[in-house]
Amino acid sequence: MKPRGLLMIEHRLIEKVLIVAREKANIMTEKTYNPLFIDTIVDFIRTYADRTHHGKEEDILFKKLENKKLNAEDKKIMTELINEHTQARQKVKEIYELNTKYRNGNLKVVSKIAEIINWLSVFYPVHIAKEDKVFFVNTEKYFDQEELESLLEEFYAFDQKMIHEKYQNVYKQLI
Repeated sequence: MKPRGLLMIEHRLIEKVLIVAREKANIMTEKTYNPLFIDTIVDFIRTYADRTHHGKEEDILFKKLENKKLNAEDKKIMTELINEHTQARQKVKEIYELNTKYRNGNLKVVSKIAEIINWLSVFYPVHIAKEDKVFFVNTEKYFDQEELESLLEEFYAFDQKMIHEKYQNVYKQLI
């Protein structure tokens, strides 16, 4: 498998989760709203989509690409992708904050949460298509076969650390 293959597999799961999130967001009301469902969506996006998936992109792939002589278009797309990751983080932070407001009694935030989930469900497929169909394909040429194999090994090593990082943070929240 090439490194982009692993990233693309992760994209499929992100897409599936966002479809479910959108479906539930479109039918939730102040009476049927479930803050635990929103907690799950926030956790999934923060831990899987952002920390695990975007982490491999930003902390490994993009850093290695910074040492390559990218053409102007590839540099531009990489900057766009980084900015899009930041934008998605901000939207998820908003959902988290609104969910806290809901728990504190502000039921009016439900429609705004649904609106942001819908935004994410439109945003991510476009972002993912840019990565899958353009960026990953175009930037793979900057690496030789040995570098691609090393990159994939780094991705796997990164993933192995994630479960430990997540549950170290769970412990810290408990104490």
